[in-house]
Amino acid sequence: MAAWWLVLAASACVPAEIHWIMTSAWTYPDALRGRTVTPLTRIFFTRLAQIYGFTSMPPMPPDPGDVEARAQAVRRILEHARRSANPIIGLAPEGRDAPIDRPGVLIEPPPGVGRFVLQLTRLGLPISPVGVFEAGGGLSIRFGQAYRLETPQADKAGERDRQASREVMMRIANLLPQELRGIY
Repeated sequence: MAAWWLVLAASACVPAEIHWIMTSAWTYPDALRGRTVTPLTRIFFTRLAQIYGFTSMPPMPPDPGDVEARAQAVRRILEHARRSANPIIGLAPEGRDAPIDRPGVLIEPPPGVGRFVLQLTRLGLPISPVGVFEAGGGLSIRFGQAYRLETPQADKAGERDRQASREVMMRIANLLPQELRGIY
């Protein structure tokens, strides 16, 4: 299922504005589409984000040249969360598509996602997991109980990041059918 279905379904169900984090481009492993489609989607998605007030984030997997753009996007999101009365930030923590042979299956988020979600929690934002999937010929959406993500007690930052990511993904997995939970 394409990521935009999650955005459309959640936005239709939530009676408030959601500030979505979206990719700034589609990327491809082959050179032809990488040189043609990726630059076009970068232009289109940047404009789409501007029109709808979303924040675009460099695509995953990360390109070393996108480090500053990723940091700027994180700062914009945190600033939005600080200045908005009751901000709702929408994101897909996996940050990329599932493997083609297992569409819709949860995958591990990239490094830094747990740390980012912990920053949002420190600003007072609760986490509301959402599971979106196809079942019985239709789109299903399940909202989980909102919770506060606790800071893991790990000694190292990388381990805290992994633990926080795992907690977020486990909450989402609990809303999905068993076959879509992946490693969760």
